[in-house]
Amino acid sequence: MRVGGGEARGRRLKGAAVPGVRPTTERVRAAIFNILSIEQYLDRRALDLFAGTGSLGIEALSRGAEWADFVERDRRQCAVIRENLASAGFDGQARVLQGDAVRSLASLPGGYGLVLLDPPYRMGAFHAVMESIVKQPGLLAADGMVVAGHARQTELRAAYGSLRRVILRQYGDNVVDFYLNEPRAEAATGESQGSEA
Repeated sequence: MRVGGGEARGRRLKGAAVPGVRPTTERVRAAIFNILSIEQYLDRRALDLFAGTGSLGIEALSRGAEWADFVERDRRQCAVIRENLASAGFDGQARVLQGDAVRSLASLPGGYGLVLLDPPYRMGAFHAVMESIVKQPGLLAADGMVVAGHARQTELRAAYGSLRRVILRQYGDNVVDFYLNEPRAEAATGESQGSEA
């Protein structure tokens, strides 16, 4: 597994240390960053939830993100992320937090331009994760993007609060949804609905 683009392009990354961790493939990572506008991450903060090997967040750092936070439940995978950050040269631009992804949201600094998540396919409650992201005050920048990878069998909603799906792509059994944070649009919709009542 290698970094696909940017400053650390071609650097090898360690894979899963525990069963059940499924790193995002190089093909899908490349597709995600080909679709994203560079303004979503360049010189901005990124968050890699359910980080696994850290490959998504490291890809963001390699392509110009100024900082990335990684949240991973398993202690051994946290060690892998730290090793990968060091080998890619980004250990001074990142923090690795061990813990539950949803519970960790409240302790994160927020202001993220990009939130990346590709949790285990067997994980249920994907809707609850998306709702937790959008409900956490200040977690996302006003124009922030959430990129959610999931199995083809899992269908995400077109919107979660201020998050609106703008792109959906399928790569074999992998599906990636791109959600733009549009708090002003949500507020305007709420106001217009309220004025009609």
